[in-house]
Amino acid sequence: MPKRLPPQPGEWLDRNRTVAFRFEGKTYHGFVGDMLSSALWANDVRLLGRSFKYHRPRGVYSLSNHDVNLMVEDGRRTNLRGDVLPITPGLDVRAVNTVGGLKRDRLRIIDRFGAFLPVGFYYKAFHTPRRLFRFYENQMRKIAGLGKIEPSARWPASPKDYAFCDLLVVGAGPAGLAGAIAAAENGLHVLLVDEQQRPGGSLTWQWAGDAAARERLRELLERASMLDNLEMRCATQAGGWYADHWVALFNDRRLTKLRAGATLVATGCIEQPAVFYNNDLPGVMLASAAQRLMHIYAVKPCDRAVVLAANSDGYRLACDLYSAGVDVAAVVDLRREGDQTEMSRRVAEAGIAIHRGHAVYEAVANRGKTVVKATICPLNDDGSPRTDSTSAIDCDGIMMSVGWAPNSGLVSQAGGRFRYATHVEQFIPSELPPGVFAAGRLNGVFDLQDQIADGRRAGLAAAAFLGKIGGTIPEALVHRSSPPSHPYPIFTHPKKKNFVDLDEDLHLADFVNAHQEGYDNIELMKRYTTVGMGPSQGKLSNMNAVRILARLNGASIDATGSTTSRPFHQPVSLGHLAGRRFHPLRRTPMHEWHAQAGAEIIHAGDWFRPEYYRVDGRTRDDCIYEEAANVRRNVSLIDVGTLGKLHVMGPDAARFLEHIYTGRFENQKTGTLRYGLACDETGVIIEDGVVARLDDDCFYVTATSSGVAAFYREMQRWAIIFKMNVALVNATGQLAAMNIAGPKSREVIKDLTDVDLSPEQFGYLGVRRGTVAGARATLMRVGFVGELGYEIHVPASHGWHVWNVLIEAGRRYDIRPFGIEAQRLLRLEKGHFIVGHDTDALTTPFEADVAWAIGKNKDFFVGGRSLDIIRKKPLTRTLVGIVFPQAHRGPFPEECNLIIAAGEIAGRVTSIARRTTLGFPIGMAFVRPDLANPGTNIEIRVDDGNLVAAQVARLPFYDPGNGRQR
Repeated sequence: MPKRLPPQPGEWLDRNRTVAFRFEGKTYHGFVGDMLSSALWANDVRLLGRSFKYHRPRGVYSLSNHDVNLMVEDGRRTNLRGDVLPITPGLDVRAVNTVGGLKRDRLRIIDRFGAFLPVGFYYKAFHTPRRLFRFYENQMRKIAGLGKIEPSARWPASPKDYAFCDLLVVGAGPAGLAGAIAAAENGLHVLLVDEQQRPGGSLTWQWAGDAAARERLRELLERASMLDNLEMRCATQAGGWYADHWVALFNDRRLTKLRAGATLVATGCIEQPAVFYNNDLPGVMLASAAQRLMHIYAVKPCDRAVVLAANSDGYRLACDLYSAGVDVAAVVDLRREGDQTEMSRRVAEAGIAIHRGHAVYEAVANRGKTVVKATICPLNDDGSPRTDSTSAIDCDGIMMSVGWAPNSGLVSQAGGRFRYATHVEQFIPSELPPGVFAAGRLNGVFDLQDQIADGRRAGLAAAAFLGKIGGTIPEALVHRSSPPSHPYPIFTHPKKKNFVDLDEDLHLADFVNAHQEGYDNIELMKRYTTVGMGPSQGKLSNMNAVRILARLNGASIDATGSTTSRPFHQPVSLGHLAGRRFHPLRRTPMHEWHAQAGAEIIHAGDWFRPEYYRVDGRTRDDCIYEEAANVRRNVSLIDVGTLGKLHVMGPDAARFLEHIYTGRFENQKTGTLRYGLACDETGVIIEDGVVARLDDDCFYVTATSSGVAAFYREMQRWAIIFKMNVALVNATGQLAAMNIAGPKSREVIKDLTDVDLSPEQFGYLGVRRGTVAGARATLMRVGFVGELGYEIHVPASHGWHVWNVLIEAGRRYDIRPFGIEAQRLLRLEKGHFIVGHDTDALTTPFEADVAWAIGKNKDFFVGGRSLDIIRKKPLTRTLVGIVFPQAHRGPFPEECNLIIAAGEIAGRVTSIARRTTLGFPIGMAFVRPDLANPGTNIEIRVDDGNLVAAQVARLPFYDPGNGRQR
């Protein structure tokens, strides 16, 4: 780290912990506490990124997340900002917006064609001829934008929470700290947030070279730590202000929705750049960036510096550079009278040349496109450069300290208004809405002690507003010395490339051209030139854009106005905005076993489930077929823990189920199962499953994995409406379930359970309670896949154990797990439909051919009256089986492909399987009743428009007599 300074007072580094990281394929080292930008600069890496339009080289500029000169991606995340990206072990990033790497970016050639790409060229050049527009669009899309999204990346959870406070203080600089302390000392519950990693604001960088200022920061932090009603959150940004003091707070983990009684904004100011030729080159940076490099990250900004100043802050920087061992070649002061503060005296005593009434006319670059000289010149009375009297100063760094713009986004969003104040040459608040207070440099107060006093004033005013104190509040302070900002630090150059907006590569001539075309309104100028519309949202460009337009219009700054501030002030991850998934992703107790066994895990509703189990050398279709075939031949095990599992208990339990389902349950014997079909009030199928009677007043009901939550809510609603004495429990998450199926399934589990599995004692559609592998279990004889099988339900805490015992016991019988694709194939062979897959939001029991599940002579069940009406009407469609010739080799239908008869739509495919254990393709489909007879030939239109022949078949395809499952 050749540019690393010795330890500095207050630095944020842990020098005992070194971090290795990679940038553009090369390994570098930094310290814990470094950001990517500071670590690279410490390693003397000057080329950090490429600009958006011209692909010009860029380096450190603001070091405060106010520019995007360094934006990187790591293959999972994109558009990460180097100024605020901590280096961590294993970090491996590359710059965005390049082709061929950062150093050899092939698109850097665009810079040579800048004259042919004026502002607005895309509006004019590519809309004619119309036939070529798509070509133009495709080419622009290839090189436009920044990073690339990686669709396969797995993003961490992004939760949200809620918070409340009496007073929100935004900004933990000197004014914000003082205001928060004053408010908390008067009894307010105060939340203080700051987007930096540590509190202190300008005290940590601008004033860090002053021992008295460092002591003042220590005192403020000590006072704050003693107040239990003052909470401080760093690395947290206030992203947006909404009605009634609703503020969105973001950190790297979550969104916090905060409701505050009042808001104190002490966000300070954003340092503004000067505009001169090549002012974007690596080595040109803001004075605040250089001070952050030195005081926070202990990095030497350059070896030889030229300081461009228009305030006393520039002289303070020169002193800091001198103390850090930087050769300060000159201070170039835009003001003819120069500076009259103690700082200027110290600069003169250090022997640093001071050029008053001068400007940096251009930055001269070497072949590597970094600064090697600063060309300076005197200024005319009107502030324009005198180009006939230039001189060059050797340097590798040009530091700019020419002014500030208020960090006013939150106040503007809250409805605050600003006016341009010439005594500070910046916008300051002129009108604040009730409950919103401003303090510090945002308020036009720059002296350190004045900032602290102004923060205290605002904190007391907030306490008075919230009724905690009475009496007189001190008056707002007024800046008394020379303006800290220059009114027009913008200088023309015949070669252009004097940049106003670094995000969009906009230079001064672009604004002149736009104004000549009639864009003389700041909002229109913004949209035509795109100034302030880049990732930085104009933090370094909007103020200079206003100044330029005001001069072009011959109007005042107030008359020109400024652009509208909208949330978010800083960019926010879309993951934070999306928040938690609306449907939680759930895992069964056996999830890790499946993953270790090579399962291909997919989302199935709310759940992660094994789609199939990978086998080396076998395709997906091969694996699914072999899993299904093993169920038919031997024995297999599937995790069905995602099934809905509901307990229905109480004296009215049976009567309640009679009302909910279409079938009969009051006469159901204990220890037996029945099929349950449920409809809504319109007679549409909404759910099915099995209903097991465990006792006279205790039933155990299963429901579909994707539908159980909604069905359970419906059951609760009806229980209230019916006013029945019934208790409902959704035990889906408390129980694990597995189905062991196949001809050998009884042999596998007979020695693992105390339940008598003999067909005489435990027949088909029976249910028993006992133990399996030592765990309490409910066993059900069901046949969804059409084979002898047992569904085993155990407490979730025992699921892993029971599953492993069954796998071990079944090895001698060639047991293997099977996934949901094999299960869906087997149930299709057996002719079982899946609610929501083979049915839709209009399907009735008559259409699905399950009218047999409707109990005869029932007085009432949900949907019964609608079904009585529907029964009397002719059917318009029927769910049937379909088969295809075994030798079919052409295009194969997909689910939802249409059935065509005489050129008209006559149905659609609901399920399809090309490879089955039957040896021929099969499917299910809705067809017109006149096409529903077995043996009827039909045609299906496939995706390419061709028609494929099929034939209606009788269901089920497999084992029509149900002998296998009995």
